[in-house]
Amino acid sequence: MADTSPNTPKTDVVGKRLIVSIREFLRDRLSILDNANPENTIEGIEKDIDFKGFNLWILIVAIIMASVGLNANSTAVIIGAMLISPLMGPIMGIGLGIGILDLQMVKRGSRNLGIAVIVAMVTSSLFFLIIPISDVSSELLARTRPDIRDVFIAFFGGLAGILAGSRREKNNVIPGVAIATALMPPLCTAGYGLATLQFSYFLGAAYLFLINAFFIALATVITVRYLRFPKKTYVDATRERKGMRWLGFTVIIMIIPASIIFYNVVKETIARTKIEQFLATYVERHENAEIVKKEIITTDTANYVNLVMFGQPISAETISGWQKQLNKDAPNSILRIFQGTDREALPEVEQLVGMFTRSQAEIASREELIKKLENTVKAYEAAVLPTSLLTEIKINYPEVAHIKMGRMVYADFNSDTKTEIPTFFVEWKPGISNANKAARSKQLNEWLSSRLVNDSIMVLSMDVLN
Repeated sequence: MADTSPNTPKTDVVGKRLIVSIREFLRDRLSILDNANPENTIEGIEKDIDFKGFNLWILIVAIIMASVGLNANSTAVIIGAMLISPLMGPIMGIGLGIGILDLQMVKRGSRNLGIAVIVAMVTSSLFFLIIPISDVSSELLARTRPDIRDVFIAFFGGLAGILAGSRREKNNVIPGVAIATALMPPLCTAGYGLATLQFSYFLGAAYLFLINAFFIALATVITVRYLRFPKKTYVDATRERKGMRWLGFTVIIMIIPASIIFYNVVKETIARTKIEQFLATYVERHENAEIVKKEIITTDTANYVNLVMFGQPISAETISGWQKQLNKDAPNSILRIFQGTDREALPEVEQLVGMFTRSQAEIASREELIKKLENTVKAYEAAVLPTSLLTEIKINYPEVAHIKMGRMVYADFNSDTKTEIPTFFVEWKPGISNANKAARSKQLNEWLSSRLVNDSIMVLSMDVLN
């Protein structure tokens, strides 16, 4: 049954107007067609395609700078090399040539890109042959395992580059694109792999450069097609669709290895996280034993968890229980524990044991010195009678007129011993009877013995001595 409500037509009109308004707003805000400048863009990219003279020398300088940055593990130097690198020119030229169907531009860009790659490889290889690095830096290792994230960086970096280049008003986007897509460091890393005959580094870095170059070019193709740049030659629709299919097939081929590497990276990260949680929950809470070295090695077949531990020996039953729990938490993980008695099992354990023994001896020596100092301080404090006693005696014993205190040495010649005894010489005020003096002297003696925690206190009356 049809809806005959009088409000229905009015609601439909309002809804349609709202949709149209939103569509027009988005079209106005997101449109990139109105400010495009195809003629100037094509002319500008064509100028940067060729590698000879100035551009070639700039490339060599940039390659040397990037190699130094990788050698010194300096991010700032590597960024500087990427900023002056002219490699974006031929890559965008290839993408532009494919997008506008200019076969000559594609050939020219491919030829110059090939020259640039050969020059970069030779320069970086010679650099690392002359100045070898002892340890592989983190900056260098970062370019040996490209994954799907590098595909996104290259594509969207290339997209930003061609969009910025196609504008009538120029801006500072291109330097950021050069840094993000990082064309120079992979070539230098590939040169390092050739110089040191580490072909896994060479293949990984070469694949990263290929990803960057291909997807920058792909972003350029898509953008110039969307912006309707004028085509150089006419190609019938059938051949054009066939070319686009081949391009799509190439994209898939390029993405597959990166996706596999990314999957392995995710799997390794998850496994490492689970191993760390296992160690924190079970091993690190074990009493009387401490982890002094931890090493997690991930291979294609298993995860090896190497632990060097000091303290009381851990039983085989405990280690077996840990291994079973580790298999549940992180399958295909092998726990290897090296204790103080297993010096032959791990080379650095010998050194660690020596360091531990020396540190323990130093701690014991320092504790002994601290005890000696504490005893010296106590003896000094015991030898010095506090002057505050005089004030206390004056308040508690107003009958005292004068008092002298000190530590007297009493020598027993029969036993040939000497003893220091706190001694107080008291002079009483006039008018106090001898009996009262004796009673008050006894009280003062008892009070001082309690106050100084010493039963050997002597209180002598000056009147008696006189």
